[in-house]
Amino acid sequence: MTVKILFSALPETWDSYRAHLATALDRAGIAAEVTTDTTAHDVDYIVFEPKGPVTDFSTYPRCKAVLSLWAGVEKIVGNATLTQPLTRMVDSGLSHGMVEYVAGHVLRYHLGIDRYISAAAGTWEDTPPPLARDRVVTIMGLGALGTAVGEALVALGFQVRGWSRRQKDHPTIRCYSGSDGLRDALRDADGVVTLLPLTAATENILGAREMDLLQNGAFVINPGRGPLIDDDALLAALGSGRIGHATLDVFRTEPLPADHPFWAHDRITVTPHIASATRCDTASEVIAENIRRSESNLPLLHLVDRAAGY
Repeated sequence: MTVKILFSALPETWDSYRAHLATALDRAGIAAEVTTDTTAHDVDYIVFEPKGPVTDFSTYPRCKAVLSLWAGVEKIVGNATLTQPLTRMVDSGLSHGMVEYVAGHVLRYHLGIDRYISAAAGTWEDTPPPLARDRVVTIMGLGALGTAVGEALVALGFQVRGWSRRQKDHPTIRCYSGSDGLRDALRDADGVVTLLPLTAATENILGAREMDLLQNGAFVINPGRGPLIDDDALLAALGSGRIGHATLDVFRTEPLPADHPFWAHDRITVTPHIASATRCDTASEVIAENIRRSESNLPLLHLVDRAAGY
């Protein structure tokens, strides 16, 4: 039996995925017809990019699942026409990219690299940094990406705390949950990494009160979602010295407007939403595997909890 798949995305996304998806479907043993024609309403699956053309899912009555190419689903989860099962993207390329980005910036702050780069010629400051085992890093969000980042930092020797809405257990990450747990996870931490999904409950979750709990001069790294951090509170905390430096990869408005104060701040590093990206080859394997599972009456991987919003 041949399954019919609608690839709803920007034309350039389809150009990137076309060969990889065909290869992945073939390896998974799936006979498939893939189309980008949104008027084909008899499709079995929709591979979905939020920037793509499909906004009304009610016109695809045969569709068994919508398979998102993005890790974040805040742009689709509230769509009232979407009644089909929805999956988010969790793939090895996305995880590896995030681990490398966060680990690089954590080590940058831990080792004081900026101080040496900006030091005047002839400056000889030979005080070594503490070892990683003496630093506490808190990961806000223990999903696939947060857990992978936490494990990598543990492997480097850091004391890692992880916070999530629901209590989780991990052999090497000290886990916290709930509002009291968030305070405990942040208290006296040397740095915090925000990797939570964006929901009504997580917007501005790292605000003035939360930053005040951190070690004086702590670092903030946000490769998750821009609105997780209260921008005004961050600027105030940087001004007071409570926060020593922030690396921000995601923003409320993207691209970040040229007149935004983040650009000119000497203790904010702006990166243009490049912390991690979905890789076409590994993402295609995830899509193919979920179609294989659906056709075999097996549970879908990375199914979105509509009530929770992620």
